[in-house]
Amino acid sequence: MKFDYEINKIHKETAVCFIQKYHYSPMMPRHNIHPLGYFLDGKLKGVLTLGWGTQPEGTINKMFSGLKTNHYYEIGKMCLSPELNKTDAGSQMLSATIRWMKRNTNCLFLYTLADGMMGKCGYVYQASNFYYGGNYSTQVYQLSNGIKIHPQSKEARKLIEKNEIQDNKDKRFGEFVKRFRLSYEFMEENGIRKIGGNMFRYIYPLNKKAKRLMKLSSNLIWNKTNYPKDKDLVWRDETDNKNKTLIERPVFSFENANHKISGASLESFFI
Repeated sequence: MKFDYEINKIHKETAVCFIQKYHYSPMMPRHNIHPLGYFLDGKLKGVLTLGWGTQPEGTINKMFSGLKTNHYYEIGKMCLSPELNKTDAGSQMLSATIRWMKRNTNCLFLYTLADGMMGKCGYVYQASNFYYGGNYSTQVYQLSNGIKIHPQSKEARKLIEKNEIQDNKDKRFGEFVKRFRLSYEFMEENGIRKIGGNMFRYIYPLNKKAKRLMKLSSNLIWNKTNYPKDKDLVWRDETDNKNKTLIERPVFSFENANHKISGASLESFFI
């Protein structure tokens, strides 16, 4: 079935409401600057946000030395109305996004990640003819109630501050060293786990120059023959950094995530 999307920029609050309702994860990077709405017969049926992740320039430079943030956009969130999820509406949504970017931006690339932590290896990107650029390890914190916390989120920083205070009260050295991650002792005491998993890179070149860069000067090897599958999804308990163990897929909860839309709290939706 062909889906003839009409794409329009939409208000941030409209995008947030739709994503909260239909996306598996309520949080997204703060640097998502283009919330796009995908309409069928005048009704909003999908939302996709374009921008950058938590390290905009660092991300593109890991792939292509010397490029800047204006050379690419990263997909922050992508979701559809539930009745479209068992169709190829997602891959057609990506194709429509690529056409929109070619008309409305000067970007070289559309970049995205499949979140292996959430059981995603990127089948929709594979179906949309994206190039695969390998995976890398990532970590999240899981609270005792199942809540998933990004290590660079405000919630994680609050936990780190508590960890620092606790260490400072019982410090064994003359000078306090700022901590950027939770200690094993703090996590054990508070029922927190550090979970490791994989993220999978995908990219789509938007013009001939981008294709040449991928072939001749990328720091990564891009291909369409070595796509990851479910067997490549792994999870590790890394709470004890000296004793990492493979585990079954953890069940994360977002029930109490701070992402309500009311005044300033709209901003708390973003990492």
